Amino acid sequence: MKNTLYTLVLSAALFSCAENNNGEINDPLSPTNMTESDMLNFSVDTLYTDLENPWGMVWLEDGRMLVTERQGEILIFENDEFTGEKVQGMPDVYARGQGGLLDIQRKDDWLYIAYAKPMQGGGATTIMRARLEGNNLVDQEELIQTTPATDSGVHFGCRIIFDNEDYLYFSSGERGTKPNAQDLTNSHGKIHRINLDGSIPEDNPFVNEPNAVKSIWTYGNRNPQGMIYDAENNRIWAHEHGPKGGDELNLIEKGKNYGWPLVTFGVDYDGSVISEETEKEGITPPVHYWDPSIAPCGMVQVTSDRYGAWQGNLLIGALAHQHVARVELDGTTYAGEEKLLQDIGRVRHVAQSPDGYIYVITEGTGLMVKLIPEE
Repeated sequence: MKNTLYTLVLSAALFSCAENNNGEINDPLSPTNMTESDMLNFSVDTLYTDLENPWGMVWLEDGRMLVTERQGEILIFENDEFTGEKVQGMPDVYARGQGGLLDIQRKDDWLYIAYAKPMQGGGATTIMRARLEGNNLVDQEELIQTTPATDSGVHFGCRIIFDNEDYLYFSSGERGTKPNAQDLTNSHGKIHRINLDGSIPEDNPFVNEPNAVKSIWTYGNRNPQGMIYDAENNRIWAHEHGPKGGDELNLIEKGKNYGWPLVTFGVDYDGSVISEETEKEGITPPVHYWDPSIAPCGMVQVTSDRYGAWQGNLLIGALAHQHVARVELDGTTYAGEEKLLQDIGRVRHVAQSPDGYIYVITEGTGLMVKLIPEE
C-alpha cells in the first residue's frame, strides 16, 4: 500500500545537511526532517519496502513496470504496487559479488537486458533482447558479450541507453584489473556502441584498428554504473564509479580516452597512489569529480515538466553517502548540486516514468519511492 511519508522542501543551499545540532543523523523519512526553499516542494510515496539488490527499472507500453534484482529476478509492478508476479524465462546469471542481473531498457516491443552470464572461466557482461509475452520472456537473442570472461566479482558496469539514431550503448567495467581499461583488445573498462540487432556500426571509432574490439566507443572507463542520453542536445553523460576520491561525471564522445588508470583524482581504497597525474595529453578530463566519493550508481535526466525547476538536471544515486545528488548543468559545465533524500539507503537507480514522475530504488533499506511534486 502506498504511504505518503512526508513533504520535503528543497534547500536553496548547495548541499543540505542531515545532521541536527547534536550531531545525530535525522531520519530522512521523518515528518520532522524538512528544509525550506523556494525551489520545489514534493512528497515521497513509499511504494515497496522489500527490494534486496535492485538495479534497473523500465516501464512497458501497457503501463506495468519491471524492476531487476541482481540475483536474477524481474519483479512486476502495476499501478505503483507489486503484483506478486515475476517475469519467467530469464537465463541463469553469474550472481557473484557485483555481478548478476543488471540494467533493463525498452525499445519498441523489445526488452534489452544487461546481465553477467556464467561462462567457462567466470562471468561476462552480456546484452540480450527479448519480447515479453504475458509474463514470459520469448524470442530471446544474445546480442553481445564482453571478452574475456573472468572470475572477478567486481566492476561489471552496466547501463544501457539508446540515442536518436537507434544505436545502443552499454557500459562495461574493467573487472578490477586496471590495465584492461587502456587495452583495446578486450571489452573491459569501456563504453560500447552496437546496432539494435547486435551488429557493429561501420563508423565505430576502432573498427579498422587491428585486434581491437569493434564495439568500443570510448575507453579508459573504470566502472560506469550510470549513463543517460540527452536527446535534446544529442549528448551522452556517464558517471564513473571511481576509486576513493575519484568518482567522475563525464561527457561521453566518440573514440575518447577517459584516462583510467593513467590519470585520476582518487587513490586506491587502501590509500595507495594509483597515478600522480590528474591530467595528461590525449586524456579527456571529467566535467566534475567527487571528493569525498559518493559511489555513484544510476542516473536520470529530468525532462518532465512536473518538476519545473529541475528540468535538465541530472539525478544521480549515491551508494556510499545514501542520497540522490541533483546536479545542475550549464551546457556541458557542472554548475552545482544538492543532496536529496539524505540517508534513504544505498540508492541504486533513479528513473523517470512515461507520465513524468521520478522513482528511486535503494538497497539495504529495500525501498522504491516516488517523488510527488506539490501542485
